[in-house]
Amino acid sequence: MNETLTQILIIAPCLIIAIVFHEVAHGLAALKLGDTTARDLNRLSLNPLRHVDLVGTLLVPGALALAGGPPFGWAKPVPVRKDRLNNPRFGMMAVAAAGPASNFVMALFGAVGLGLAAMIAGPVSGDEPTLFVQAIGFFILINVFLGVFNLLPIPPFDGSHILEGVLPPSLAQHYARLRPFGMMLFMGLVMLTWFAPELGVLENTIGKPATWVMEQYFGIAGAIAG
Repeated sequence: MNETLTQILIIAPCLIIAIVFHEVAHGLAALKLGDTTARDLNRLSLNPLRHVDLVGTLLVPGALALAGGPPFGWAKPVPVRKDRLNNPRFGMMAVAAAGPASNFVMALFGAVGLGLAAMIAGPVSGDEPTLFVQAIGFFILINVFLGVFNLLPIPPFDGSHILEGVLPPSLAQHYARLRPFGMMLFMGLVMLTWFAPELGVLENTIGKPATWVMEQYFGIAGAIAG
């Protein structure tokens, strides 16, 4: 129980930072591309209270941590007005991509920090990593997981906006009609993950790419540590 509580105390701030920067990145990209909605509503703040969603940022991640599930959650989406963007089609793609990109950049910072910490500390005896190393490891994991997960082409995730932008306009219109059913599909995947783990839904959708990306970041950390 103490170990689980310690993990929650480590994961919670890492998850909040990852989610807040993800949402602010959406708002900043929209601002650069002509939409001031997020700025007007004061959603470009790094204050977590402006972004925290009770269910998505606290209850769901906490329940997943207790159940040994993946560190996943969400915040209140930063509002974006497509009609205010200078180039709505490209703009929505860029705004959507900014969120996962921020997570991959933060994971890179984490990898660099992990490598520098290992280089300064030198070889450490024992099998148990320190709390600091655990925290950086979770920080990298959470950002990679959020980045990869949000690239899934399931509405309303960021990947759906990116796919909609690259599809020919006629196909994009048909694809956009699936948006009202996106959360139903997502919840179906969640249910399959919980009640039919033998199907490996999570492992076969984001598990393999997330593992590959994690290996690259740990490779960077190892190269810095020497």
